[in-house]
Amino acid sequence: MGAVYRAQDLRFSVSKVVAVKEMINQASDPEIRSTIVDNFEREANILATVNHPAIPTIYDFFTLGTRSYLVMEFIHGKNMEAMLQERGAPFPEDKVITWAVSVCDVLDYLHTHDPEPIIFRDIKPANILIDKDDRVNLVDFGIAKTFQSGTKGTMIGTEGYSPPEQYRGEASPKVDIYALGATLHHLLTNQDPRTEPPFTFDERPIKEFNPKISTSVETIVNTALQYNPQDRFDSATTMKKALIGAAQQTGMLTEDLSVSQATQFFQDQTHAPLWTFKTEDEIRGTPTYHDGVLYIGSYDHNLYALNASNGEFVWKYAADGGVVTKPAIHETRVYFGSTDQYVYCVSTRNGKMVWKQSTEGAIYSSPYIAEGHLFIGSDDEYLHVLNILTGREAWRTNLGSRVRSSPLVVNDKIYIGNEGGDIQCYDFSGNIKWRTSAKRAVMASPHHKDNMIYITSLDSVLYAIDANSGWVVWRFRMDSGSISTPDTNENHVYAGSTDGKLYCINSKSSKKVWDYQTDNQVNSSPIYYKGALYFTNADGIIYSLDAQNGRLRWKYATKGPITGSPQIINDVLYVGSTDHNIYALPA
Repeated sequence: MGAVYRAQDLRFSVSKVVAVKEMINQASDPEIRSTIVDNFEREANILATVNHPAIPTIYDFFTLGTRSYLVMEFIHGKNMEAMLQERGAPFPEDKVITWAVSVCDVLDYLHTHDPEPIIFRDIKPANILIDKDDRVNLVDFGIAKTFQSGTKGTMIGTEGYSPPEQYRGEASPKVDIYALGATLHHLLTNQDPRTEPPFTFDERPIKEFNPKISTSVETIVNTALQYNPQDRFDSATTMKKALIGAAQQTGMLTEDLSVSQATQFFQDQTHAPLWTFKTEDEIRGTPTYHDGVLYIGSYDHNLYALNASNGEFVWKYAADGGVVTKPAIHETRVYFGSTDQYVYCVSTRNGKMVWKQSTEGAIYSSPYIAEGHLFIGSDDEYLHVLNILTGREAWRTNLGSRVRSSPLVVNDKIYIGNEGGDIQCYDFSGNIKWRTSAKRAVMASPHHKDNMIYITSLDSVLYAIDANSGWVVWRFRMDSGSISTPDTNENHVYAGSTDGKLYCINSKSSKKVWDYQTDNQVNSSPIYYKGALYFTNADGIIYSLDAQNGRLRWKYATKGPITGSPQIINDVLYVGSTDHNIYALPA
């Protein structure tokens, strides 16, 4: 017997909602009891080795007496079986195609899993959960197993969805393809295969129950449901390509797209990452790329160096506090600040510390390097200027309140904001050149373009300031405050806001060109790249928009809020999430 509970993990200072799967072992035979526990542990071990947006993350596993528990990510949504019961009718073809492409994507991940392929063995509507963003999640890995060619196991699965060979104890990737076909048949007809004799789908043609279904989709489902494994699709990838082809034939895809482009169309997670890397705590900052290596900090206190092409670990350096700042690189050294109040200089070659320098406050500001010096703000209210070779402080100046803004150096001038609402400009000797005041905190960082400084404030205003005089040329009022650092391209300025919008403003007229509404705060800095705009929001979603008109190109959802900003190098987007993962996605 078993149950799944919605629970709170009290070990975290912030309430963390999780799913707790409980297995009650009622077997009296000791050998059977041991086998049941082994099977439950196998599920935990399989989940611990996988990392895919459509598979819930496992946090813990333990046994208490006759009960074993898995602690997993909690997914807000409903499984397809419950959705079918509520609907009482077949789902539309375009909706089913979208879901099917996503299931094929996660099956391809499992079937090609390294070091051993994983066969799910129980694809059915009850095990496919659709979350609040209409994304597919594959749940219940209780009977999944690693695939070993030529071996037999216990006959296990769900009657009606399992193929003939599974009844004989045989399992290969093609049992999942058959079960997906049975699931699609159920979704398109609302005819439950568990109430019919096994392997009789050919006696119940889809169009007999749902004449609206296209011939191409019916053919795909029938191919997946072939009695002999060799007559089915060769792989989940082949089936996905067939589904995309059907979508193009039926007009669901109006353009002649490549497979990779079409996959992006269907669902957030089908804009699949090139790689991911998991740290031990939340990632709240922005990565830096240099010479083929990605540098990024985590709240597990580490600065990580990763191979940017494949995400492989290179080295990590442990500070004594969370690392939120975006690292800066100069020659063979990487510089960053930490909430432990120190600025660090570490060798890019081996991750060993060269020097560290203390401030008197936590550091959330990112360093800027210019003219042999490092410029960085601190919660101690100072702008610190350090020699990059020795770490010795050249000078510092009190800005009057905490400094979360990151400094910008342009033409021998230093621009920076503070939580008191000041936007300030200094020369290289530490003399103030001008000060302009917003009405609330300035936590964003300044952006320079054509002798103008663009910066946002929690007073809901995007400011355009003359870089030489500090004179406010124009103001644009958003619907709420902002900590988003602007970006520019030609005559456009882009900035996000806590009102959930990404704004495009004409830099000459200060008029809004367009805005794009999301469902949560846009705190990250937008990035313009090759005609597209990339940004993230507090829902954990990465957006790509057409920079000219603000139309959505694609979006991808991580499993936690994103507070840092994306970086794009060589057509690859890198971003960290509070779900502990670093993502590399095709831009």
